[in-house]
Amino acid sequence: MKNWNEITHYAGFDWAKDHHQVLIVDRQAQIIAEWEFDHSPEGWTKWREQIRAYPALAVAIETNQGVAVEQLLQSPVTVYPVNPRSAEAYRQRKTATSNKTDRLDAWSLADALRVDGHAWRALQPLDPIIQELRLLCRDELHLIGQRTELVNQLQQALSEYYPMALKAFDDWTLPSSWKFLEQFPTPEVLTKAGRRRWENFLHAHRLYRPQTHAHRLECFAQAAAFCGSPAVTRAKSLLAISLVKLLALLEKQLQTYREQIEKLFATHPDHDLFGSLPGAGPKLAPRLLSELGEDRTLFPDAQSLQCYAGTAPVSYQSGQVHKVYLRRQCNKHLRCAIHLWADLSRRWCHWAQVYYQQVRQRGKSHAEAVRCLGHRWLKIIWKMWQTRTAYDPELHTRNQIEHGSWVVQLIQQKAGE
Repeated sequence: MKNWNEITHYAGFDWAKDHHQVLIVDRQAQIIAEWEFDHSPEGWTKWREQIRAYPALAVAIETNQGVAVEQLLQSPVTVYPVNPRSAEAYRQRKTATSNKTDRLDAWSLADALRVDGHAWRALQPLDPIIQELRLLCRDELHLIGQRTELVNQLQQALSEYYPMALKAFDDWTLPSSWKFLEQFPTPEVLTKAGRRRWENFLHAHRLYRPQTHAHRLECFAQAAAFCGSPAVTRAKSLLAISLVKLLALLEKQLQTYREQIEKLFATHPDHDLFGSLPGAGPKLAPRLLSELGEDRTLFPDAQSLQCYAGTAPVSYQSGQVHKVYLRRQCNKHLRCAIHLWADLSRRWCHWAQVYYQQVRQRGKSHAEAVRCLGHRWLKIIWKMWQTRTAYDPELHTRNQIEHGSWVVQLIQQKAGE
């Protein structure tokens, strides 16, 4: 990787699924080389042979992840990722029309790198642990999304032929609910089983609760009286059992992911730092660590981290018009993790709950209040991250008192009432 002052040639890299377009300019903006190559072992070998003539080459590409980026990072070039919206603006700088070609995209990226690249940040290879942990956490979220889709399909099928099962069990993401359908796939089978087998099932799967036991038994008794026709029952029960088997297999794989994530998370030096965050637990702490990474130079201040996480608003000001919008261009995986964790932190931190309630009293929605709380938490995380210090609630309270935090004053005021 070269320093910016050492760069002599600038390449625009327009990537695609099966081929890539490359265009290289020099310091005088003259096009000195351009070619297209296939996304294949032979194509990347050709890429490495072509760039040997440019030992001080920088490359601009419209993404910061993927196979193409991995191959570029393994090449003797300096890689600069470009935001897609910025890339579109750079293309419009080259042509006033709506023309769009691979060559135009590559040319606009190369020239933008030559002109503005001194202010860009070169892409650094991720630590292998962080890279694997990030991919595992993101893939786990995709699997959870697929589980949600299957559960929704299962509930829809049950509403058509087995509505009393829906009424008896609230949470269909639990394996115990799936076991119920495996043992009693239709209302007819449930009715023939009888009360004794119903109770045995509830006790065997630890579902007996005094507040729900009578309600469930009543639903079981009425299952055959309120259900779908025989034809609908035969068809939809087959779908329900199929979905249950898919859910059971998916849950097994999710458990494998969780075990691997926890194992990998425990090996990272920042394990105790993120593990100390109240309410983060074994699921959200690895996600927070994987999205922040370990390069402390990426975020010189807390505000840059807040913008990256999407909690900082976007301002629009023109003349007498001033508006504030929700930030859309951000790391959405980190924003989701911060939102979930900030909401959970209210159960563990009294000040977080007081802050949330105060924001709600100002007329903000639940999502807005949680985002504000996450915005405040990110300042704490940034300081912890930079100093490599675990969260200490007593130290945080002392700092709040020292700086005259209105949250502490409100807590003291309520305590004195």
